[in-house]
Amino acid sequence: MVYKFRVILDAEEDIFRDIAILADDTLEDFHNAIFNSFGFDGMEVASFYTCDDTWNQEDEIAMFDTGDIPGEQKTMSDYLLSDILDKENTKIIYVYDFISMWTFLVELAAVEEISAGNTYPETIFSVGEMPAEAMDKHFIAEDEEEEYNEFEDDLDEEDLDMFEGDDSFEDYGFEENWN
Repeated sequence: MVYKFRVILDAEEDIFRDIAILADDTLEDFHNAIFNSFGFDGMEVASFYTCDDTWNQEDEIAMFDTGDIPGEQKTMSDYLLSDILDKENTKIIYVYDFISMWTFLVELAAVEEISAGNTYPETIFSVGEMPAEAMDKHFIAEDEEEEYNEFEDDLDEEDLDMFEGDDSFEDYGFEENWN
C-alpha cells in the first residue's frame, strides 16, 4: 500500500508538500523524505510526535535512543508507518532542528495501491517556498489562556551581573578576570 501525506509547515503562509511513501517504510524513511522535500540538508536532529485529532502532542519518537538503558527506547527506524498511522489515526507532528524548531503538521490523506513504475518515496505536489527562518513559537500554559514566560516579572537589572560586588572568587585563589 502507498500512503499519501500532506506535510504542512506551521507558518503563516501556505507551505506544504504532498509525499507518497510505502506503508511498509519506516518513520526514518519518512523523515528523510520530508527533509529532502523541503530542502533541508538532513544534518539536524528531528522527532515525530503522536497526537490526537486536534494536534495535541503526545509521545515522542526520536531519531536516536536517548534512554538510560541502550535499546530501551524505540526510534524512528523501529516503526513502520503502518504501525502508527492508518485510516483512523491520520495525524502526526514532525519537528526538524530543535534550535530552529521547524514544525510540521502531517496528515495521512489517502491509502492507495502501489502504481507500477513509480519510485517511493516521492514528492507529488509542492506549494510555497521555505522562509529563511522558522516562525517564533509562543507557548501557552494549558490551564491559562495567556503566553507563558516564567521569568518575565522577576528579572531585575541587578540580576544580570551575578558576580557584581561579589568577592567569592578570592576565596578560591584566583581573580574574577583570571584570563
